[in-house]
Amino acid sequence: QVQLVESGGGLVQAGGSLRLSCAASGRTDRFSAMGWFRQAPGKAREFVARITWIGGNAYYTDSVKGRFTISGDNAKNTLYLQMNSLKPEDTAVYYCAASVVASPSRYDYWGQGTQVTVSA
Repeated sequence: QVQLVESGGGLVQAGGSLRLSCAASGRTDRFSAMGWFRQAPGKAREFVARITWIGGNAYYTDSVKGRFTISGDNAKNTLYLQMNSLKPEDTAVYYCAASVVASPSRYDYWGQGTQVTVSA
């Protein structure tokens, strides 16, 4: 059984920073990659960032490039998302996800989400 638990969300002013964490437990040795997604009210869930567990290759959606950094600590089984220069449009529930197969479009496990609210 795999569990993903996000933390670190909150309320921040525009221009501020937050660091999200995602603690993974269970068969994490099966992970090939992990990622962050977000869903704003009334909108579809969207991809934010992804990192491969071997090699540490990172990928970002264009709107967060240069502002967000995804990283992982294999020893702690924890995924991070450092978010700087936050904008009101970054407001959303942020989810972490884990992929077993090496496919950027498939994620097998999801966390419950953590709310990020950026005030203008």
